[in-house]
Amino acid sequence: MSTLNLQDIPRVKHITKEEFLSHYFKPQIPVVIEGFINDWPAYNKWNLDYMKTIAGDKIVPLYDDRPVDYKDGFNEPHAEMKMSDYVNLLKNEPTKYRIFLWNILKEIPKLQDDFSYPDFGLKLMKSLPMLFFGGKDSHTFMHYDIDLANIFHFHFEGQKQCILFDQKQNDYLYKIPHSLITREDIDFSNPDFNQWPALKKAKGWQCQLNHGEILYMPEGYWHYMKYLTPGFSMSLRAIASRPINLGKAIYNVIIMRNFDNLMRQIKGQKWIDWKNKQAISRTDKSF
Repeated sequence: MSTLNLQDIPRVKHITKEEFLSHYFKPQIPVVIEGFINDWPAYNKWNLDYMKTIAGDKIVPLYDDRPVDYKDGFNEPHAEMKMSDYVNLLKNEPTKYRIFLWNILKEIPKLQDDFSYPDFGLKLMKSLPMLFFGGKDSHTFMHYDIDLANIFHFHFEGQKQCILFDQKQNDYLYKIPHSLITREDIDFSNPDFNQWPALKKAKGWQCQLNHGEILYMPEGYWHYMKYLTPGFSMSLRAIASRPINLGKAIYNVIIMRNFDNLMRQIKGQKWIDWKNKQAISRTDKSF
C-alpha cells in the first residue's frame, strides 16, 4: 500500500479561545478538538435515525464520485431522494451518494436548537451551517473551498478519514487549472506513486474523525474526506482573514467560476479534457 507523507493532526480534549488563536489559528495549523461539544443536545441526539425522523420527508440533493462533465453546473447534484430513503440506503448497502452543502437553517431550522456557535475568536458565518452525509467508503475529491474560509468540521456518527494539505503543496497535487480540485482519478487513501510521482513530495496532515469531534481546517486547506462508516458532519465557517486568501476567494467567486462555466459552454468536454491534461503537465514541470 502506498502511503503519503502525512503527519497526525494534533489532538486536544478541550481548548480555550486564547489557546486556539495562539497555537492553531495564527500559525494556520489544523487541530482536532475532542470534547468541546459534549454538552450540546446534538452530541446525544444527532445520528442518522434522528435525521430520518426530523427530516424524512425532505428531498435532498445527492452527489457521487463520477468525473466532472462539462454539462454539470457548479455544485449541481447528480440525483435527489427523500431523506428517509437516503438514510435507509446508507444503513442497508454501500452507496457512493453523498449529501453536500445542505443548509440546516433553510431546510430544518429546528436543528439549530441542538447546537450553539462556539467562540473560538473568529466571526462565524451564522447563516451557513452546512451538513454533509456519506455512506461507507464514499469520499469527496481532494478540493479546497471556493472562499478559502476557516472551517470547523463537527462529525456525528461513525468515523471519517481526513487528509489535508496546505496551499504550499499545490505544485505536487495535480491541481486542475481554473478549478478547486485535483485530478479526480487519484485515490488519496491509497495513491499510485507510479502514476502520480509528484505526490511523494507533498507534505500533509491526517486524522480519523469520530462522533462529537471537531476538525479545524485553516484557510484554503485542501481536504479529502472518506467515510469509514455511514455518518454525517456539520461545517461552520469564518471568512478568510489573510489578505492574500481573501483576494483569492474574491477571484474564485467572481472570475474563476464564471470563466470556467463560460469555457464549458463554448468548448464542452474538450475544455474538461484539456484541464485534466494540464494538471499533469503543469505538475510534471514543477516536479
